[in-house]
Amino acid sequence: MSNFTDIIIIGAGLSGIGAACHLERKNPEKSYKIFESRKEIGGTWSLFKYPGIRSDSDMYTFGFSFKTWDNPKSFADAPNILTYLKEAAKEYDVLNKITYETQVLKTSFNSTDKLWSVTVTNKKTQTNETYQCNYLFSCTGYYNYKKGFTPKFKGINDFQGQIIHPQHWPKNLDYKNKKVIVIGSGATAVTIVPKMAEETSEITMLQRSPTYVGAFPNKDKMAVFFKRYFPKKIAHSLIRFKNIFVQILFFQACKIWPNKMKNWLVKGAQKQLGEFSAKPHFEPNYNPWDQRFCVAPDGDLFKSIRNGKAKVITDKIESFTKNGVMLKSGKELIADIIITATGLELLAFGGSKIMVDNKPYNPSNGVTYKGLMLSGLPNCIFFAGYTNASWTLKSDLTSEYVSRLFKFMDKKKFKYFIPIIKNDGMDISPLLNLDSGYIHRSSHLFPKQGSKLPWKLYQNYFLDYIMLRLNKINDNSIKFN
Repeated sequence: MSNFTDIIIIGAGLSGIGAACHLERKNPEKSYKIFESRKEIGGTWSLFKYPGIRSDSDMYTFGFSFKTWDNPKSFADAPNILTYLKEAAKEYDVLNKITYETQVLKTSFNSTDKLWSVTVTNKKTQTNETYQCNYLFSCTGYYNYKKGFTPKFKGINDFQGQIIHPQHWPKNLDYKNKKVIVIGSGATAVTIVPKMAEETSEITMLQRSPTYVGAFPNKDKMAVFFKRYFPKKIAHSLIRFKNIFVQILFFQACKIWPNKMKNWLVKGAQKQLGEFSAKPHFEPNYNPWDQRFCVAPDGDLFKSIRNGKAKVITDKIESFTKNGVMLKSGKELIADIIITATGLELLAFGGSKIMVDNKPYNPSNGVTYKGLMLSGLPNCIFFAGYTNASWTLKSDLTSEYVSRLFKFMDKKKFKYFIPIIKNDGMDISPLLNLDSGYIHRSSHLFPKQGSKLPWKLYQNYFLDYIMLRLNKINDNSIKFN
């Protein structure tokens, strides 16, 4: 059967390429195909083109466990991340397994045959094809590639300059010596402002409410030490472990001592800002890690503000005007370009239709099993990262678990698995645990989590390591056949 393969991977971003590399390393007996809707690999890191785009996680944890990060900078920009990803795909012979410009429309599981049927459309020819596989890997990420989120601003059509969402950055945008307003205070705004400030005549980060921003050195001194005195792979593992430990320690400190950590972070921002007051612009009204924490490598955002190259204003927008933005305070900001760094549109499972035995399966009704399967969904693995740490840490653990799962099933001659929730009175809550606006807008689209293992997410690498790499595969919550 020419259209059959053991595994179909949907998406050739960080998770999809990582999953394929792990298969090549640990399960070379399994055949697979990767369907990618765009013209190239990379996902986020090839899609977004805005100035300065980078990871706000260090590359020793954001990169793969099996491939060293050799760049001296801990926080990498998109071109370097993309190069790293392409190198991994080439090293493990993944590139020839990818079919580009192929959108997955529908996936359907048949319990009798224990097979997935995957219907795709070729974007170039506008023709559909159906493939079959034993197992489905969903590596689609969590947001809509076609559009970002822009609030309904009053009078937005009155503005006579350019309005740009970072997700759709125009090629060769000329912002030299221009007046720019960046609406937003999240990771995208924090990245764009210091980079554009190098060339603009005036740039203002306009935020409705502040975000916690921390200055971290882009060159890790301990990483330099480890690389100097240890073999490359050992050094990579040591740095990775150190950074994982620090991430967890920081997160737990924020949860245990929120007031102390809040004061520490605000004082840190003030130290970076010099004479410019951190209050109210870097003093959020929520506790640290109730929303995602933002990183400023080498304090670049603070430096731009301190040097007068960038401004930050905390206020609400009354309306757009012909020349810029009118604020609730009555002040008008003048601009040539307005950038709406206002968030993402979330999308579960890439928006494809899911069927099980000719019945629609709604992912929002499913409960996550070990953070990588869904209740009632057979032979399917979904790859999702952490909200409080590097995405890749969890996707790597997922692949390690899948390798163990396949070896267990092959040994027992099983072809089928399905997580099943027993009626034990377990509480159900949203999967995503951040209080961010983009989470609230779309939480109803995503699966849920339970209050007990293996249905609960702890957002903790070490606990997940035990569960996914050490605990037994067969338990009372998953059925094999």
